[in-house]
Amino acid sequence: MVPFSFGGHALFALAQGAVFWPARRAMLVADLHLEKASWFAKGGQMLPPYDSIATLADLTALVAATGAREVWCLGDSFHDVAGCDRLPARARAMLVALTGGTDWTWITGNHDPDIIDRCGGSVVAEAEVDGLVLRHEAAPAERRAEVSGHFHPKLRLRVRGKQVARRCFIGTETKLILPAFGLLTGGLDVDHPEITRAVGRGAQALVPVEQRMLRFPIAA
Repeated sequence: MVPFSFGGHALFALAQGAVFWPARRAMLVADLHLEKASWFAKGGQMLPPYDSIATLADLTALVAATGAREVWCLGDSFHDVAGCDRLPARARAMLVALTGGTDWTWITGNHDPDIIDRCGGSVVAEAEVDGLVLRHEAAPAERRAEVSGHFHPKLRLRVRGKQVARRCFIGTETKLILPAFGLLTGGLDVDHPEITRAVGRGAQALVPVEQRMLRFPIAA
């Protein structure tokens, strides 16, 4: 976990793409996209049907390691509104254990505007928690400190002659965008016009590495 400050709060960025808020013992994650593989399977595109189990296993491990008492899912937690209903028995048991063992809140997203059979937890469109606005997609006009997801940001770098890509956070003084936490998620390059439109000038790609945060300026 790498410590950093945002909106006047001490936070930790996790390499897995989550944020831990120690003052509240809260875990923030975005874009789980549970049951994405089964959604594709309905259309005939067969993918390994283990994405939800793997994603929930990672989240379960982080909650246990940090002792998180709250979990905030910042939208697109399911790949579609019926995703929870398609969860296999093992994944459903994992999710129910998580929602039953924490104060769990689903924030709705564009993929899951109406979460059906939400497997526990409460559902809100957005929230303001101790001065931080939590929502799915960054609002360009928002002036309060805002934490969101939606864009699945990825940073491309050339390392030893080869181009590599990895998920990253995006930060400004008032905006923090989380990477996608889900296993089966693509992403947008950090300089994509939709991201720069959402965050404005002065944004940085943030990559937690060991005990430090690597910061890469993003050209508008």
